[in-house]
Amino acid sequence: MQLSQTIYNKNAAQSQIKATAVNLRTLAYFVTKRAIDIVAASFVLLVLGIPMLIIAMLIEIETPGSAIFAQERVTARRKRIVNGKAEFDVVTFTCYKFRTMYKDASSEMHKAFVKAFIKNDASAMAAINGAENAEVKKIVNDPRVTLIGKFLRKTSLDELPQFINVLKGEMTLVGPRPCIPYEVEEYETWHKQRLQATGGITGLWQVSARSAADFDGMCKLDIEYIQSQSLMTDIKLILKTPLVMLFGRGGF
Repeated sequence: MQLSQTIYNKNAAQSQIKATAVNLRTLAYFVTKRAIDIVAASFVLLVLGIPMLIIAMLIEIETPGSAIFAQERVTARRKRIVNGKAEFDVVTFTCYKFRTMYKDASSEMHKAFVKAFIKNDASAMAAINGAENAEVKKIVNDPRVTLIGKFLRKTSLDELPQFINVLKGEMTLVGPRPCIPYEVEEYETWHKQRLQATGGITGLWQVSARSAADFDGMCKLDIEYIQSQSLMTDIKLILKTPLVMLFGRGGF
């Protein structure tokens, strides 16, 4: 009896050692990821500070209104690591972007398109984009977008202020795109799996598909990243992102 109890305790101890090792590896990943976020965001804001000021001035010269567009977004915030897996709370935060639309532009068109996109309603998307752009997964020729805004969206330069969000810990460099609250209202249950990681500036979907994937495909790519994320994966996606921005693939 004493022997079996000893064996049982030994097995339990070995399991605990393995679980602890996994927890430490996972914790090390998130600590390193956060350190990279801070260094990279600080570097970008320092180096691109003057170009960002010029962009802001051009936006305000072209159309009235603030150069910065602040919008509530939904993301996940890590709270603990259990058995090698990170647990998250779903939270909202204020996301910053360069304003690409006219001041006080209505969001109704975007709400309608987002609903159609999530439901994969081709006819509803075609009604907004036109039959010739029925397969495009973003709003084309959006009348709300300014001339400078079109360029900023095409090159993703409108997202540069999000490095402030990264520095504040509200976003990360690599992760699923943080979504708008009215988008989440349309989610099916399995779609919400993409909310199990902090929102990022770039990610697997942005690099590999961007505007080409349907919503289910986008979610599958986000979930694939969440389930297999690693430092090496993050570095690869970060290195690929400038090429996507340079060629403006999929941007509108």
